Amino acid sequence: MQKSWISLGLMSGTSGDGVDASIIRTNGINQYELIKDKYFEYDTKIYKDIHNLKEKIHKIDHLKTYSKELNNLERNITIFHAKIIKQIKINDETIIGFHGQTIYHNPDEKISRQLGNGKLLNQLTNKNIVFNFRKNDILNGGQGAPLSPIFHHLISTQNKFKLPICFLNIGGISNITIVRDEKNFSNLISKDIGPGNCLIDGWVRKNSYKKFDQDGNLALSGVRNEIIYEQAQELYINRNNKKKLSFDINDFDISFMRGLNLEDGVTTLTDFTASIISEELSISLKDSKEKIQNILLCGGGRKNKVLIRKIKENLSKNISLRLIDDYSVNGDFIESQAFAFLAVRSVQQLPISFPSTTGCKIPCVGGEFIKN
Repeated sequence: MQKSWISLGLMSGTSGDGVDASIIRTNGINQYELIKDKYFEYDTKIYKDIHNLKEKIHKIDHLKTYSKELNNLERNITIFHAKIIKQIKINDETIIGFHGQTIYHNPDEKISRQLGNGKLLNQLTNKNIVFNFRKNDILNGGQGAPLSPIFHHLISTQNKFKLPICFLNIGGISNITIVRDEKNFSNLISKDIGPGNCLIDGWVRKNSYKKFDQDGNLALSGVRNEIIYEQAQELYINRNNKKKLSFDINDFDISFMRGLNLEDGVTTLTDFTASIISEELSISLKDSKEKIQNILLCGGGRKNKVLIRKIKENLSKNISLRLIDDYSVNGDFIESQAFAFLAVRSVQQLPISFPSTTGCKIPCVGGEFIKN
């Protein structure tokens, strides 16, 4: 009988608004059981510091320029995670998958910087910590992302989804996973396909006191600016990073949006984001060897009704978009559950990324493990 672990996954995504926490029981191979999901919102200072630094850091040199601010923020983020762990009250044998907050991601420069000190978290909590999940993949020629595909595979097989099937995760960045068969991870196909919520959220934060466009209500009240929309399309088509398999928020620019009011800007960016997602998704489905008609939506962007409607309008009518929640899987916590699963695999020295998921040269074990 295969050994099972209790694992806590802690994930803070591109939105930088808080931490998703998930406790699962898993053998790290072909089985998992959800125990608990909970969201912890960052305090106002951490939230503002994250987004202030994200706006300043656009290249690798900036990590050194703003090192003092980054170190202070990293310490505060780590302490915040330690408080979560103490509040959840897990036992000493629990494995903790600590992702941290991505502040800069550029695999071409062999770097993906997450704010979160695994050694400090271990000292503060006296728990088993797995962190720095992306480094080994990048050092082996991979993009360091996406890392959730093998968990998407596990969700598919455990829930007996009809294969092949495609996961469309709309977080800050949009990515897909195509699960082709039940047997192994090496046949997975995954990649980032463009912006998700990042452009819309960034515009909303800059032009209001809100954090995001809830349910797409702002997009409903605005009018698309055709000139700026066409300009955005042209900039995207002529971008320099066409071959990238993973994106950072810095790969997208909304400076051309200046002059629009809040609502018109949101409408224009929602239409633009939907067009990119639907186009890149259609290309990926067409390139796949199998005929794929079922798309499962997960990530925070699935709640933006206007964005999802626009994506549907741009796709072929024979393609079905369904919320993963319709299958009794909570689409808000897939990433945190995934990092709980990845942490257990890391402890077992099992690979978490594959050439077909991140572009790495060989299947890669990921995550540094600090034993309690």
